[in-house]
Amino acid sequence: MLHKSRWVLAGIVALLCAVAGVLFANFVGGETKIERRIERLYSLDDPRFVQELGVLLGPPFLPGTQVQALLNGDEIFPPMLTAIRGAKVSITFETYIYWSGDIGRRFAEALAERARAGVKVHVLLDWVGSAKMDEDLMATMEQAGVQVQRFHPPHWSNLGRLNNRTHRKLLIADGRLGFTGGVGVAPQWTGRAQDPEHWRDTHFQVEGPVVAQMQSVFIDNWIKVTGNVLHGPDYFPALAPVGPSLAQMFSSSPSGGSESMQLMYLLAITAATRTIDLSAAYFVPDDLTLQALTGALKRGVKLRIVVPGEHIDSDTVRNASRATWGPLLQAGATIAEYVPTMYHCKLLIVDGLLTSVGSTNFDNRSFRLNDEATLNIVDQDFARIQTATFEADLALAKPVTYAQWQARPVREKFTEWLASLIDTQL
Repeated sequence: MLHKSRWVLAGIVALLCAVAGVLFANFVGGETKIERRIERLYSLDDPRFVQELGVLLGPPFLPGTQVQALLNGDEIFPPMLTAIRGAKVSITFETYIYWSGDIGRRFAEALAERARAGVKVHVLLDWVGSAKMDEDLMATMEQAGVQVQRFHPPHWSNLGRLNNRTHRKLLIADGRLGFTGGVGVAPQWTGRAQDPEHWRDTHFQVEGPVVAQMQSVFIDNWIKVTGNVLHGPDYFPALAPVGPSLAQMFSSSPSGGSESMQLMYLLAITAATRTIDLSAAYFVPDDLTLQALTGALKRGVKLRIVVPGEHIDSDTVRNASRATWGPLLQAGATIAEYVPTMYHCKLLIVDGLLTSVGSTNFDNRSFRLNDEATLNIVDQDFARIQTATFEADLALAKPVTYAQWQARPVREKFTEWLASLIDTQL
């Protein structure tokens, strides 16, 4: 009996060790973090900034891009569905959130119809983000011939990567027309941000040579999941310049350069001379990022940040965010909480020249844990339009002063401190 008990105890210990190993692999990054402040060598309008961002982190900036901003679901979803329905040879679609509801069904039916028409349709959904998706939507697509895959479902072979999700939002039709930004496929993103049940967000329609880079970002994860390489003119047609902007589709992944996205943001912040405007659905900066932002403020850079207010889908994130605001507010930053509804925008505008848009949040989860994709656009006219939209959002947000931040109730400060203990996972 004693011998049997020892074997049971040994089994329990082995199980606990295995669980601990899985947790360690998921919650402790395998790569060395950036730990030193980035030295400021040039301003953002110096040609070396674009050159080094392309050489150091890649891919290169390409001329000839046309980008159109789409605000909220009523402007976002119709062009996306039109692009799907008009596709002739291929559709690639990757998203984090895909839930049930009318908009989810409209996407599933449009994708299925194209697959039945002979179009090659590839859909990549995050396993966690699509957990609320009805199986009949999957069946609608799969029965029509849509190739649907889920990113990192639980399996013994990838237990160490369960905390790595694809947060990318990409839709490319015929390799020519692309969409990226912040929206998922769920009822919250429909409408016009008219009430707390309908979120404020921005997506972007993209044409020109940079769409090939968007396609390559999708295919990067498609290869990881399926082992199949999508290539040829159906996916990579010749793309002529169609617009005035320089653009670069930037991506990051824990499986290949998890620090790249944060480094890109740090380089842009460090190069800033005049202004930084940040729309941040989830703003939980680490110490290094706080140093870069406060350093910019000390150089005389005007920093404005819009974040969600009381309407937010994660109180823990809001609490962890507010815990970090002190040094920024004290140094002169404007931080304002959006009032009407959940603010899900992800946009960075630097010096009225560089605009970064896409799926990336300003937090550790985006910088180190998730697969992300961000479109960098160098164009003064485009940045001017995005600044006007940012200021319209800022007008609907409530600024928080340093005195107000200091005067927070003790209970609130304690809740924020608790949330900050897990900020590496937020």
